[in-house]
Amino acid sequence: MNITAQMVKELREKTGAGMMDCKKALQESDGDMEKAIDFLREKGIAKAAKKSDRIAAEGITAIQEEGNEAVILEVNSETDFVAKNEGFQTLVKELATHLLKNKPADVEEANAQTMDNGATVSDHINAAIAKIGEKLSLRRFEIKTKTDNDAFGAYLHMGGRIAVLTVLEGTTDAASAKDVAMHIAALNPKYVSRDEVSQEEVEHEREVLTQQALNEGKPEKIVAKMVEGRLGKYFEDVCVLDQSFVKNPDQKVRQFVESKGATVREFVRYEVGEGLEKREENFAEEVMNQVNK
Repeated sequence: MNITAQMVKELREKTGAGMMDCKKALQESDGDMEKAIDFLREKGIAKAAKKSDRIAAEGITAIQEEGNEAVILEVNSETDFVAKNEGFQTLVKELATHLLKNKPADVEEANAQTMDNGATVSDHINAAIAKIGEKLSLRRFEIKTKTDNDAFGAYLHMGGRIAVLTVLEGTTDAASAKDVAMHIAALNPKYVSRDEVSQEEVEHEREVLTQQALNEGKPEKIVAKMVEGRLGKYFEDVCVLDQSFVKNPDQKVRQFVESKGATVREFVRYEVGEGLEKREENFAEEVMNQVNK
């Protein structure tokens, strides 16, 4: 398979490995990105795959609460300049209000719904496009509910580049819920606890770590024990309750939450543009553009 500069670039961004190592990994794995990541990790060249793709699309994330309901959403624009536009930010607030009131199941249903001004959500966005002059879109949203005995934690980072909404049960302490949201914004865990990690994912990680240890020349008799120790570190990377709390590294998030008599029920973390493809650019050209800046 022809390994392109774009593929090498993408693998570099996901793993932090060198260009030649990335090229070799892609050749060895026949261009399969996930297998190339595993190859680099097994060789000890990449510590772990960065879970989010390079952020390319612009826009903002937002959170709106009303009583025991809250919505987190992402609205995209083509440029960061427009994301700071007052008209764009008004649109985001209008969409948040509509979503919270009408609770559509998904973006497709939301776009077809009629807003209070009589226009469909889709037409309302199109009207904003006509005024602002850029393609805009409601990309995603989630609506969460709680009881009077629970707390929402809402945190926006860098004016909405990252948004986190947490739901803590057993406490009405919104400040503590926000502290957990801030932690999640910083460390980007995937799960609340180990119980949520699928057996398939655990086994895949165990296989990669085993091969990694064998490639390091470790004796087979101690490899299994080493792997279990490294798996514990993996859980710390992906499970919020196992992580050291950013506001007090001597304490795990689990301990912080338990000290409030609470549990983390769930969280949603949005980062603007994560997973969206950036427009194709000439790799050499892009490097030169950076050099000449």
